[in-house]
This record gives sequence, C-alpha cells and structure tokens, in this order.
Amino acid sequence: MADSLNAGTSKAGSTQERHALVLIAEDEPEIADILAAYLTRGGLHTVLATDGRRALEMHLSLKPDLVLLDVQMPRVDGWQVLSEIRHRGDTPVIMLTALDQDIDKLMGLRIGADDYVVKPFNPAEVVARVQAVLRRTSSQQPNSSNRVMRIDIFEIDLDHHEITVQIGRRAQLLSLTLTEFKLLAHLARSPRQVFSRLELLTNCLPEGDTLERTVDSHISKLRKKLEDLGVKGVPASVRGVGYKFGSTS
Repeated sequence: MADSLNAGTSKAGSTQERHALVLIAEDEPEIADILAAYLTRGGLHTVLATDGRRALEMHLSLKPDLVLLDVQMPRVDGWQVLSEIRHRGDTPVIMLTALDQDIDKLMGLRIGADDYVVKPFNPAEVVARVQAVLRRTSSQQPNSSNRVMRIDIFEIDLDHHEITVQIGRRAQLLSLTLTEFKLLAHLARSPRQVFSRLELLTNCLPEGDTLERTVDSHISKLRKKLEDLGVKGVPASVRGVGYKFGSTS
C-alpha cells in the first residue's frame, strides 16, 4: 500500500471533503491500512508515507489537503516534519501518537498541529476529526480575488487592512493600529497554532521594536478594544508559551 493513492467512493461529507487528499505519515502498516480504509469509506483520497523524509517529499510534490502525522517516525521524526510543514505553509496537520503527556500535546500545539489523537484510537473518530478540520480550515482560506479571511465572528480584509466584527446583527469595523491589525491577522491565519512572542515580534512589529514584552503591550491593547465590544477570549494567552487566536464561543 506504500505511496499509493486510494480513491474514495463514499458520498459522505461535503464536496470539499470528498475531493480532499489526506497524507498518512505512519510507519506501522496495520494502523496505516486501517486509517486508509476508514478515510476512503468516508469519501477521502489517501496517500501513505512510511517515514518522515518521504512524508516531506510527498507533502511538497502532492500538496495534500491534510496530513495525519505519527510522532515516532523513522529517518525524520514527526516533530521535525510538522515544523517543516509549518515553515512551508498552513497545511492542516493532525498528530498521531502513543504519547499521552501534556508536554507532548503542548509541543504539538506550539509547533502548529491542528489536532492531536492518542493511540490506541477509534478510526471512525479520526475520520470525524479529519472532516472537522477540513471544514474549519476551508472556511478560513482567504478569497483569492480580494483576500478576505472569515473566521468565527471576524472578517479580515488583508488588502485594505480592515477587520470587521459581527456583533449580533451589527457589523462593527475595528479601529486598530497597523501593528494590532498584523497581530490579529497573523494569529487568524493559523488559529490553533500557539505563537511565541519572538515569532510575533519578528512577523508583526516594526523593525525598531526588539523587546518581546512589547508584544504583550500590543496584545493587551488589542484585547481591550475587543472586550469593549463584548468579545472575550481573543487573542488567547497560553501560559509559558505565547498567544493564539482563541475563540469567542
């Protein structure tokens, strides 16, 4: 089954999900076969990589819609694979691991995993999680013509540097500084990823700002503006790590 495509025939799920390609990066053949069978039954296409290096090669060449990634992979481990995938872009990644420790889950979320499944798992639940992540990430993709991201109650216009919040039936345009806009937009691109202060400093703040605690100040002001509108939990703090987009629900 290694490195083979399996076309799904099930009509379950949305059109987006039925056409999605899932890269299974798993070196245990029995687990890989079970996952491929359930995903195919769920209307998804699958391709298999049996080591981390091959997973990276296939991710680059096939551009899958989602990666199911085992942590303990030969040649290149799952953490390194995840880090490289995140360096390349925002392909959704669900980690598969026998490690049920908070530090491992925190590391996965810190690097940018979209979800985390501990072995042994129910394969039907894995399929449901894959479909949920695909639905969520497809709804967050910027429109190619006007580059607008829609996530939760936020509409983020990347070209015009405007963010609108839907408060009940009323759309409220946020009055943000350029730095505040960049911070919120950066977090929104990967809402489950936890970004360190250094990452946010490098990507969102002016070149003259060199102190990580400056990020805290900008985040605090951004959060206050949202709280004044009744929006709580955005951005969310992750103690000892940094910030992520958060959720209003």
